[in-house]
Amino acid sequence: MRAIEIKQPGGPEQLVVSERPMPEPAKGEVLIKVAAAGINRPDVFQRQGNYAPPPGASDIPGLEVAGEIVSGVVEGSPFKVGDQVCALVAGGGYAEYCVAPVQQCLPIPKGLSLVEAAGLPETYFTVWSNVFDRGRLSAGESLLVHGGASGIGTTAIQLATAMGNAVYATVGSDERVQAVQALGAKGINYKTQDFVEEIKKLTDKRGVDVILDMVAGDYIGRDIQCLAEDGRVVIIATLGGKASSFDANALMRKRQTITGSTLRPRPVSFKAQIAQSLQKHVWPLLESGKIKPIIYKTLDLSEAAKGHAMMEAGEQIGKIIMTV
Repeated sequence: MRAIEIKQPGGPEQLVVSERPMPEPAKGEVLIKVAAAGINRPDVFQRQGNYAPPPGASDIPGLEVAGEIVSGVVEGSPFKVGDQVCALVAGGGYAEYCVAPVQQCLPIPKGLSLVEAAGLPETYFTVWSNVFDRGRLSAGESLLVHGGASGIGTTAIQLATAMGNAVYATVGSDERVQAVQALGAKGINYKTQDFVEEIKKLTDKRGVDVILDMVAGDYIGRDIQCLAEDGRVVIIATLGGKASSFDANALMRKRQTITGSTLRPRPVSFKAQIAQSLQKHVWPLLESGKIKPIIYKTLDLSEAAKGHAMMEAGEQIGKIIMTV
């Protein structure tokens, strides 16, 4: 089969088309003929040599796919050969065929194409796990999303807005402010506005209840200033650096929480629980059209390097998807 290999750690040009043996599904897995695969920030980190695959995972990048099950029927699962699914995987998505734990597969939401469905798993699993499970965003609470125009950001904005929460989002241009506001968030251009001051103004100095932070670094100290009493910061990436400092006294006075997680190395059983929550709570929203994956660009699998360059340049609003 054709696959995209990382020749050696480095820039986008290190992604090359190669021939690989067809993967074989293990117990509890299915083999998917890939129609489309999403590009995500962790793929960029892996290509740079900064995010090794978990033990036992494929060294081929790619964390989400959509396509047709061609073998590996799992007894007791709702799927059979010939079914179209989207799936979260720990690697191997940039290829013509990919294996996936059947518990991490979901049906294609009615009304969505395979290309659109390929943009769901990584972002929706991540947002649900971190905003609603770990961050415990509840009815009547508010959410601040850093990186609001990203795949994760546009997903978080739509989901929280659909659940009735007030949402704020930091972005890097006025064009992106308009994009996130069209999705239901109040956009803040962090290049021309101080997001701490803006949040204070917009919330009448109360602050927000949950912050989804993909930046970390010096943002954490500023997040603490944006949080309401009993507020929670959930860190899911460290684009701004892994070292942070903050006012511990302010955190204690307001009983705030700083937490974080990585999804990729978690066991199948953990991801299976998220899949069940998504099918129950989120798939109906997708099928009703209340929310939808935002697809910025569709490329051929052979153009993986181009997709990575786009992501690193911060060009996209939403998802970059490769078709196979």
